[in-house]
Amino acid sequence: MVKPRKPADGADPRSWLRGAPPPRWVRVLPVLLLVGVGAASLSESVPLDIGFLLGAVPPLAVLAYGPLATALLGASTIVLLTVPFFHLNRPGNTDLFTLGFVATLSIFVSFVRGRRDQQLDLERTVAETAQRAIVPDVQRTVGPVRCASLYRAAERGTLVGGDFFDVRAGPHGVRAVLGDVQGHGLSAVATVASVMGAFREAVLDDVDAESIAARLDRRLVVDSAATEHAELFATAVLLDFVPHGREVRVLACGHPPPVLVRGDAVRTLELDPGPPLGLGLADVLPGTAATVSLKPGDRLLLASDGVLEARDASGAFYPFAERLARMTDVDPDRLPDEIWADLSGFAPKIQDDVTLLVLTLDALRPDRADLLDAPDRADTG
Repeated sequence: MVKPRKPADGADPRSWLRGAPPPRWVRVLPVLLLVGVGAASLSESVPLDIGFLLGAVPPLAVLAYGPLATALLGASTIVLLTVPFFHLNRPGNTDLFTLGFVATLSIFVSFVRGRRDQQLDLERTVAETAQRAIVPDVQRTVGPVRCASLYRAAERGTLVGGDFFDVRAGPHGVRAVLGDVQGHGLSAVATVASVMGAFREAVLDDVDAESIAARLDRRLVVDSAATEHAELFATAVLLDFVPHGREVRVLACGHPPPVLVRGDAVRTLELDPGPPLGLGLADVLPGTAATVSLKPGDRLLLASDGVLEARDASGAFYPFAERLARMTDVDPDRLPDEIWADLSGFAPKIQDDVTLLVLTLDALRPDRADLLDAPDRADTG
């Protein structure tokens, strides 16, 4: 299954300074300051010269409260400062006018902030809806294939970057794709949308991985021709699960091949790669899809460049297959999170989109018992 793009507990992944609701301590701070000054004044029988602290209450209220609550806190500061019962030094007229002006200005700023936050929330909702339409969540199972994935866009605050992936069932079987378009971040979203649309059409019409690759290649060539010096291209790996069997055909188009995990053994598939998509070479120099026999429990792992090209402090690349050998006993649903945690500890700074896709034939489904009865064939590589 795909990992939620927000934590399961509903917490906002953004920081407070990047649009998330303020933390609890920010909401408590103006009230705590107001109560603290009042309590300190009541504990002394002589007037205290701490009334200046109350000037901070209205501005602090702006950070977390609406106009009404800000007005109430501002009024409370004036009451606390002027009522003799609280033993504060009697303020002058200038002090009261200044505090009143600050409180009024804070109410106005709170109103403007609230309207702005509403607009930003609306725009973010629209943006998230559009981005999820481009790269929607992958289902836990697609036909006989069990799926788990993870996606972390490099550009902060976005859900989609330069990576793309999908798993779809069609009349010719289950097809999967994972790839990386030229560039990353928001500048690559239009290309990702074009590639994903072409892939979803190809799943319904094309009979094999080579045909799908040719369609994606033509799509990018056409898009590139519409813009001068666009030079759009993408690398991808395509998987074509053979219906009613335990085989998958794998085609790499300029992208590193998948890794096969079988028991405790981990190995990278040996493929005859084709050229990247978008260069117009899919029909001239097509790659050859390799047929891989799968056994119950086998896992195919696909990773983007953000994983394979991550570097540690010394500049060494992340040893994906080697690290994966330590995780062979991890449940497939949890495997993407385990890899992400390991990758985050290995690389001090990850600057590219990170995508992981784990695919397993679900041999336990009763309606696909024929998967267990198909004869074995020699493994590729």
